[in-house]
Parts: sequence; structure tokens; C-alpha cells
Amino acid sequence: MTDLIRVVALVGPTAVGKTELSFTLAERVDAEIVSLDSMQAYRGMDIGTAKPTAEELARVHHHMIDVSDPTGDVTVARFRDLAREAIADIASRGRLPLLVGGSGLYFRAVVDDLKFPPRSATVRTRLEAEADAEGPVALHERLTAVDPVAAGRIEVGNVRRTVRALEAIEITGALFSEFDSSWDRYESIYDLRAIGLSRERPVLYERIGARVDAMLAAGLVEEVERLARAGLSRNASQALGYRQVLEMPEASAGELRDEIVRATKRFARRQEAWFRADPRITWLDGGRPDLPGAAEAAGGF
Repeated sequence: MTDLIRVVALVGPTAVGKTELSFTLAERVDAEIVSLDSMQAYRGMDIGTAKPTAEELARVHHHMIDVSDPTGDVTVARFRDLAREAIADIASRGRLPLLVGGSGLYFRAVVDDLKFPPRSATVRTRLEAEADAEGPVALHERLTAVDPVAAGRIEVGNVRRTVRALEAIEITGALFSEFDSSWDRYESIYDLRAIGLSRERPVLYERIGARVDAMLAAGLVEEVERLARAGLSRNASQALGYRQVLEMPEASAGELRDEIVRATKRFARRQEAWFRADPRITWLDGGRPDLPGAAEAAGGF
């Protein structure tokens, strides 16, 4: 009999149907939801993150929603610490922590004993300024020259992760890709069951398009403009949808919509690749008619 806290996770790409299923499961098994969506942690970033509404939050108790102003950064380490505190609190009250989200990095940071390289605000600020001056491609090429393995794992346009890798290399003198072998081990600090939702690619893409249309109709552009006036941190400004609105102020509605859809499809493919590498995840078709029952069985409820 294990002394580890029992945790169930529901993961998968964006728009696959995690939110709908999570509410059904939480109500069936007396669970509280711990969001693994790093951008839902920011107050005011509601439409573009598909954040649960006030009515939905009243229906099922959520954690890790609105824990920071978007002017600040929620680092992976801080997110991990806050999420683990929430998990311990839920378990202490005899309820089940149900982790829900599409960020593979934040999922593993919370459930596994991973080590993170040290940080330096001075080094990071300088690298971010160099990224602004030279552009993301030049910065990524610099990383490729010193750590091609790490560069191969980071998308060229992902300035935040490129800066993080170069920051760690400069501080530690070690390759970012070799910093910690714990990333290659899938050993949780919890008694973990993980369920992955998938859809056929054409179906997922159709759902992504519909989601983007709904966000734009709900006022995504206005939300981003309002937040930008108040100030968005670099991390918050890189969120899907928000980044495209900020970078394409003169775009037509159709051009903006198409670019957000393209970026979201790319992101969904990366999400799937990340989660498919985790052998602990039991995969279910998000469109199967008996999905709630199948998910209960997969989660060991």
C-alpha cells in the first residue's frame, strides 16, 4: 500500500475536449481540478486561454487559475510549487486532485522530480534584449552552435525557451540538454494515473478552427489590447492568440484568424509529440460515445 498521494491527470492537445470531460469526471468522482495551463494562471487572460467561466468555476473547484497578474512571470518552478501545494491541500481534505491541461512541460514539472537549472535576472534580461535586437533566428542559431541537441528540441520562434537554455548554459557552464538525466525518467512523486485524449487530425483541426472563431467573436482582440495597455510580461505576451494579435496589429480579421489557427495547429502537434513520449499515459479517443466511463476505468476510479 503506497503512501504517495493519488493523482489523476487528463492531458492532450488543445481543443481535444479535456475541459468537457474534466467537469464530468470531477463531478462523478468528487475531485477538484488543478489546471496545468500555464496561461490560465494569469488574471484577465480569459478568452484566449479558454479559461473556465465564473459559472463553471462555481460548479467544480479549480486551482491554479488567476494566481498572478499578467505583468509578472509565473516561472515553471513557481508553478510547480503552487500546484503541489494545491495537490497536498486537496488530498488533505480527502478529495482527488485531477490535473488537467495541455502543457507537457508543466505536467512533468508538477508530477515528476525534475531538476531545473539556476536562473539569473541579469543574464536573462541581457539575452532578451539581444533577442529583440538580433531576432529569434539569430538567437536560436547561437544556441545551435553551443548545444545542438537543446536547439533541436526548441522551436526557432520560441524566444522564451531559447533564452532559458542560453541563460542556463552561461550560468552553469554545462549543456542545457545534459543538465539533468531526470528528464529521461518517467517516475512520479505521486501515485499517478494519466489519461490522454486524442482525435483524428482532421477532426482536431476542425475543432481548433471553431475554437479560434469563438474566441475572436467573444472579443479576443479587445482583451489583448486592454491587457497590453496595462502591461504584459514577456511570458504572458507569448500565449497563443495573444502573440498573434500583438504582432499583427494591421492584419485583417481573416488574416489574423488564419495565423492563429496555423499557430495553434503547430502547437497541438508539439503537444501530442510531447505526451506520446510518456509511457504512463493511457490514450483514449475523445470522440468515443462511452468516453466518461472509459476515462473512469483508465483513471482507476
